[in-house]
Amino acid sequence: MDTVERLAHAFERLPGIGPRQAKRFVYHLLAASPSDRTLFAKLIGALNNDVQQCSECYKFWSGSGEMCGYCSDNLRDDGLLMLVEKDQDIIAIERTNGYRGRYFVLGGVLTLSGRGSVRERELIHILELRLKRGLKEIVLALSATSEGEHTTDYVRKILTPYRNRVRITTLGRGLATGNELEYADAQTLSSALMNRKES
Repeated sequence: MDTVERLAHAFERLPGIGPRQAKRFVYHLLAASPSDRTLFAKLIGALNNDVQQCSECYKFWSGSGEMCGYCSDNLRDDGLLMLVEKDQDIIAIERTNGYRGRYFVLGGVLTLSGRGSVRERELIHILELRLKRGLKEIVLALSATSEGEHTTDYVRKILTPYRNRVRITTLGRGLATGNELEYADAQTLSSALMNRKES
């Protein structure tokens, strides 16, 4: 297999990328200037050294220290903890300017067929830590997809021992069924946040 084919196969492993689109990426890079290709390769290589996972919310970030900007911000509300599927969901929530609490990235969803995983052990550890800092409400902010709903049900079971200590809520139904959180517009997310309900 030549370099073009190998790179196309590498692009195919990215979510939502099929064989034809993967080939288009490769030929676009071939048509780009050598300096553009070098920069692209350098940025991918830098992911190993410059990007790390936050020790508290598990979001990927670049910077010094163990905690990302959200977790190290003393002005954020320690009484609120929002559970999201992936890093991109945090970006979507932050666009609303309607949430000033903390986050935890579950790292994925569970499918109805039993595939996938979430950071269950890490979640329990962070919950214990956050309870000592005044946690009062956990917001389940997962996508309105079948996998998101299934994962929400699973996380509710994990949270059962904490129900007498914290309020557990879900986003209001401003989100259309089938929507992933990262693609929802800021106004819809704001409405879903304001209308969250007991879970």
